[in-house]
Amino acid sequence: MSEVEELESRVFSLPAEDFAAFREWFSEYENELCDQQISSDYQASKFNDLITRARAEMAQGKAKEL
Repeated sequence: MSEVEELESRVFSLPAEDFAAFREWFSEYENELCDQQISSDYQASKFNDLITRARAEMAQGKAKEL
């Protein structure tokens, strides 16, 4: 049995309260990883083209502030 299959089996067997706690922890963990990736991408200037296009669209009246 692979490690992933073992984890799936253990998750399936969790009582409802433990599953809820695990789900909350995993969601927070996944969000943290996503935030780290976005921060890393931002620091690497991967969003510069998008930012430039968004600013141009705002200046042309093609977009509006949220």
